[in-house]
Amino acid sequence: MLPWAVGAAGAGAARGLLAAAALRHGARRAAGAKRTQRDRVVASALYRARGTPIDAGLLATQAVDAVEALDGHVARFVPARTAAAIAPMLVLAATACASWGAAAILAATLLPFIAAMVLAGGAAADESRRQFVALHRLSARFADRVRALPVVLAFRAEARETAAIGTAAQELATRTLRVLRVAFLSSAALEFFAALSVALVAVYCGFSLLGLLPFPAPERLDLGRAFFVLALAPEFYAPMRRLAAAYHDKQAAETAADMLIALPEPASAAPAPAPAPGPLVLRDVAIRYPDSDRAAVAGLFFHVAPGETIALLGPSGSGKTSILHLLLGLAPLSGGTIEVGGRPLVSLAGQAGWAGQHPLLIAGTIRENLLLARPDADEVAIRRAVALAGLVPMLARRPAGLDSRLDARGSGLSGGERRRIALARALLKPAPFLLLDEPTAHLDAEAEAALIATIAQAARHRTTVIATHSPALAAIATRIVRLGETA
Repeated sequence: MLPWAVGAAGAGAARGLLAAAALRHGARRAAGAKRTQRDRVVASALYRARGTPIDAGLLATQAVDAVEALDGHVARFVPARTAAAIAPMLVLAATACASWGAAAILAATLLPFIAAMVLAGGAAADESRRQFVALHRLSARFADRVRALPVVLAFRAEARETAAIGTAAQELATRTLRVLRVAFLSSAALEFFAALSVALVAVYCGFSLLGLLPFPAPERLDLGRAFFVLALAPEFYAPMRRLAAAYHDKQAAETAADMLIALPEPASAAPAPAPAPGPLVLRDVAIRYPDSDRAAVAGLFFHVAPGETIALLGPSGSGKTSILHLLLGLAPLSGGTIEVGGRPLVSLAGQAGWAGQHPLLIAGTIRENLLLARPDADEVAIRRAVALAGLVPMLARRPAGLDSRLDARGSGLSGGERRRIALARALLKPAPFLLLDEPTAHLDAEAEAALIATIAQAARHRTTVIATHSPALAAIATRIVRLGETA
């Protein structure tokens, strides 16, 4: 008996370890699925297309309850379904090796068991769908009333709204109890069929051992084979019972999936800027214009790491704009060297987004002015650049929006609006470098603060050089280069 006892103990330990590993694997897969869907819900809310309404209650239901409903499906139902498809066939084959009669009983009782699962699943699906609808109504009403709480208090509607929320909560409780009732009834029915099937196998084995079967049997069981068959009979139904227990998770997940499929697709962001090929290095740079008797810039040294933001700070005439023009190939290099990634630089014109202190506007629409930076930009990319540059309030005041027409002087635009158009144009171009010349000049404090926040966000992941007089704007830089001093 010792080898059999050791084998049974080893099999039990292996079964426990495999069950624990299956649970951990299912939990990891469920966590990954929930993270993916929750990211999708958040992206759909944050990057929805312009003019798309958002339902706060629906969003709360989708982000929390609908996503959590996927947990049981991925962690429990899917593994149980795989086990229910494989394990019973293995048990049936092993039983047939010991007793064809017992195997026939197990196979025959499988059909009513499956039929009971299908009927119970259909009823559970209907009740689960109604429960999610009730949950959505409660979430929507509660979120809306919390947002409008000052209005509710102003009109002394607390009692009425409390009663309405209570009614919605009671409806949800009623729906939840119905779901639980269906789940309990279906579990009871399935347990009954499983117990009945095991009892039939036990009766067959007992009567076969005693030789009292009321019909001629093609086999005569001995005690060893009868015990083996009785030990395996519960294992034949165990995977399907676990599947039945997890079937409600499947129905809840299908209802949740219907809600998640209805999410509007998030608007895609503009392409991320390509990484800079390497550091930007200026060594002993001098700039002298042909018609000038002295250099605009002389002996300039500085180094800009990829992704770094540098602020050029200095008084008027110190050469800040000349340095940016030099990087764009618009000013002569009279001495020294400029390198990017260890290679000599001729111009950053094709690799940089540019916004000057006197933004160039062409006669045409605002959209056409933006598309100068990236003619192939789609509507989503344009809208995102407009939002990042803070142009939405200005466009909202114009009936034609992006299709509002401008003359070459930008008549009807304030200085801040011209600069924001130039900044949006620079952001629309997915370039690794961003060059800004006095982007906040002549703005009031409030407009400057708003534009600085926009520039700080735009400079992320780009190598940025900003020429400015503003200490507030220079404060967002990782390093400040004061012209006239050693950089």
